[in-house]
Amino acid sequence: MASLVKNQPSATAQLTLGTGAFALCFAVFGSLSAMIPILSKQMHLTPMQKSIAVAVPVLLGSLGRIPLGMLTDRIGGRIVFSVVMFLTIVPAVLMGNVHSYSELITYGFFIGIGLASFSVGVGFVSGWYSAAKQGTALGVYGAGNIGQSLAAFGSPFIAAAFGMKWGFWTFGVLLSVWFIVFAVFARNAPRKAPPKSFAETMRPLANSRSWVLSLYYFLTFGGFVAMAVYLPIFLTESFKLTPQQAGLRTAGFVVLATATRPLGGFLADKVGGRAILKWVFPATALFSIFLACPMMLTFTIGALGIAAFIGLGNGAVFKLVPEYFPQSVGSVTGIVGAAGGLGGFFPPLTLGLIKQQTGSFTMGFVLLGVFSLICLAVLVRSAPKSVPVPVS
Repeated sequence: MASLVKNQPSATAQLTLGTGAFALCFAVFGSLSAMIPILSKQMHLTPMQKSIAVAVPVLLGSLGRIPLGMLTDRIGGRIVFSVVMFLTIVPAVLMGNVHSYSELITYGFFIGIGLASFSVGVGFVSGWYSAAKQGTALGVYGAGNIGQSLAAFGSPFIAAAFGMKWGFWTFGVLLSVWFIVFAVFARNAPRKAPPKSFAETMRPLANSRSWVLSLYYFLTFGGFVAMAVYLPIFLTESFKLTPQQAGLRTAGFVVLATATRPLGGFLADKVGGRAILKWVFPATALFSIFLACPMMLTFTIGALGIAAFIGLGNGAVFKLVPEYFPQSVGSVTGIVGAAGGLGGFFPPLTLGLIKQQTGSFTMGFVLLGVFSLICLAVLVRSAPKSVPVPVS
């Protein structure tokens, strides 16, 4: 794409539609972790049961990104996103009437489709923008992460005011409205090439760059998801906050990480994604030390610092995806996005196990810092022979 698509107002409209769809899908997904402290009291869940409950949706949300990204490359994001929104609404309705742990796990698994929606929107949005603008556009789209904040803050308060079921149903209703708006007004970007065969969509798997980007996103987006879904549990258990207080602090974390994501994309357009990541990884390692200190002040500093830098990292990584794979954005987004989702799947399980075995979360945050330094080492060693020059 040598220049921005001619119909710029249409591109802006499609970016708005895609971002809204992702935000509300993410809100439905986020409503589960926001409501876990309340559900835990009703069902008398153990630390490991709570960890499994918030991790299971991430599994579908991770692995589902791969086929959804490929489908988006083949048939376009308008149909795929519409189907994904509908499939996200169904478990949101069912979750309002959850009565047992088995139902919680079953409905929660399918609510993970809201997280999987991310790869659809990247393929849908990127087609409307030139390479010079994709970092900024995808950063704006990624700001749909704010849906997690809406759920973290809103669900506990709505549940307290109107009953537990509305902690889930509210975002299901909002998504239903947006589903109709999207189905009516969304349009796929003009195709510049015929749809790819299955073999062509799988070809990026043979490129080591796709796996390196997956490693980076495993940390940045995985760290975001893990913190967002586990903070309500951590804050209510370790610092004895109420679900509403924990939700408010979790919302603050998500808002900051979401706000810095477009900034990361914008800066990556200017100086390159790799340059941003060289700051992100050591900063994440540093702030992990603050998280490991069991005091509210140090934990707050660590959480806000990590939120800021992994948000920048998310924007930078998805500047590199269309830069390295301009003809396979949806497919590579699915691969990289799946890795990021899995990065949000394992930490809650690990934290739950560490808590159950040691009585403390400290070692889990130490492992986060170590993994950040591993990513930095890979970044330094995997410098491309010719670094793409960012276009201003």
